[in-house]
Formats: sequence, C-alpha cells, structure tokens
Amino acid sequence: MKTLTIAKPDDWHIHLRDGNALPRTVNDVAGWAQRAIVMPNLVPPVLNAAAAMAYRQRILAARQPQHQHFEPLMILYLSDKTTIEDVTEAATSPHIHGIKLYPAGATTNSEAGVNDLTYLYPVFEAMEKHNLPLLIHGEVTDSDIDIFDREKIFIDRFLSKLVTDFPGLRVVFEHITTTDAVEFVAEARDGVAATVTAHHLLYNRNDLLVGGVRPHYFCLPILKRNSHQESLRKAVISGNPRFFLGTDSAPHAKAAKESACGCAGCYTAHAAIELYAEVFEAEGALPLLEGFASHFGADFYDLPRNTETITLVKESRTVSDTFTMGDETLIPLRAGELLNWRIRQ
Repeated sequence: MKTLTIAKPDDWHIHLRDGNALPRTVNDVAGWAQRAIVMPNLVPPVLNAAAAMAYRQRILAARQPQHQHFEPLMILYLSDKTTIEDVTEAATSPHIHGIKLYPAGATTNSEAGVNDLTYLYPVFEAMEKHNLPLLIHGEVTDSDIDIFDREKIFIDRFLSKLVTDFPGLRVVFEHITTTDAVEFVAEARDGVAATVTAHHLLYNRNDLLVGGVRPHYFCLPILKRNSHQESLRKAVISGNPRFFLGTDSAPHAKAAKESACGCAGCYTAHAAIELYAEVFEAEGALPLLEGFASHFGADFYDLPRNTETITLVKESRTVSDTFTMGDETLIPLRAGELLNWRIRQ
C-alpha cells in the first residue's frame, strides 16, 4: 500500500503542558488529530472543573488558524482531596471526560497524586454513578519494587480489585507496557480499555540501554523487554476495540532530558500517526490502523466518530534534529532520522 485514507484520528492520552509550550504542542497534535484527551498533571494540577475550563481556554487560544478544528478533551487530576462534589460538577460539563489517577510519585508532576485507593472509594462510586471514566497510570511506587515489575504489581495488588468493586465504572489502563496488562485488559469485564503509545510499540529496553543510555527513549512506564513489546504489537493489530491510540507524548526541554537526572517522556506529537502507521505496516495490518486510531477510542468515550479524513502517503522524510518550544529546545522522537510515511497536505 502506498496510500491510506482513514477517518481523522484522535489522541486519547497526551501531555500539552502549559504556557510557552502550548503553541508547539497544541499545533503539533492538531496537525493529525481532531481531538485529544489532555493530561492534567500541571503545576499546580488541574483539580476541579474551573481549573479545567481555564486550561482549556489557554489551549484553544494557542491554536493556529489552520488548526481551529482541534478540540481538547479535559481531564481532572485525582488527589486525596477530590470530593464527590468535584465529580458531580465535572460530570455536568460537556468538556470534561474523565478523571486521572496518578499514584503519588509515579511520574512527572504526580506528587499530589493518590496515596490510598481505598480512601477514595466514595469518589469512585460517584464516578460510576455519573458514568465518568477513570484513567489510570497503573504502576506501584514502592521503592523496593523493581521498576520493570511495577505495572504487573499494580494489576495484581490494586487494579483487579478496583474493576471488580466498581462493575459499572469505565476504566482506561493508560499507556500499557506489558504482556500482563494486555492479558488483563483483553480478559477484563466490559468497560475496561487501554491506550498504547507509539514508542512502546517501536522500542524496547535494549533501545534505551544497549550501547549507552539514550535519554530521549526514557519514559514512564519504562520500556520493557522485547517480548512485552511483541505482545503490545499483537494487541493493537488484533482489531480488539479495547485497545486504542494514546500517544502519551510528553515534552521536556533538551536540558531537562540530557541531565544527571533526566525527565521521563518521549515527544511524539509531531509525527505520531506516521509512527503508528510504521508499526501497522511492519505487521502487515495497515487496514486495521483506522479502527485503532480513529474509531475505538471515540466509541469508548461515547463520542461521535470523526467524519473528516486524512491520507497517509508512503514517502520518506527526515525529522528535524530539534524543535523550538517557547524559549527552549525540544528533541523529538526520531530526531534526525527518517519517517516512512507522511500526511498528504
């Protein structure tokens, strides 16, 4: 196949950051996506509907004229102080589409996250009642748990019980990285789904560590061994609607990535759909890309499927070595390297 036309995709998990970063991040994702679920882990975090609406306005204001179609879908940040009233107010907003659970200390700007899931059971009951999805960064943060095992331990220790205790709560297991997560989602009750990133499909921990540490491949959850990577690839080409596109694109300035304690996150918003197309082509499954990228997430979130289309063309192009993000330098994934696909303008 040399061309592929699909319904315009959506990104069901992205970090746009705030302030000077927005002109870069918003317009990169708007170049290929109609909508995006925007992560709320700002400083300070997006804790309530008022904060979400203010953030949404900043995102809208950052759109370039050719990207006025782009719609940010807002998410609240779950904390130990989240109330039933916060949930009720969020559920009445047409612009808020879920609440994100970060275990405290799990990733960037997660310090205000959740310390005790059982303490928040009344909040989960309210979310179940109002049909407001729970989006989960599924890792334990215990210092004695190996970083490569944290996703599996979270499933065994918390997630299995949570989806059982709240049978009507819609749950998105975000940016899954292991065979264990694939099997859990595939076998779970109705209303459980997962997002999968391009970088976890394209790379494994050898890419991160062999021959020297490559900081721009460092992300959380961390890249796993190649057998887990293969499980993810099989899941996304399976046609199972429980698995859909979520880039987890996360911008950090070059200096913050290339440091003694580098930040976690891969920036893929500039070329995400092309990167996913590369995976599906390699697996001989390009016709299945549309469901994964454009249909399954919208169906899960009870939103209409997009009617506009984009066309991907099998032509190589080289990614820029650096991008400008405000007054900082950003290194995109695949910097200085070839992409095999491009979007027809």
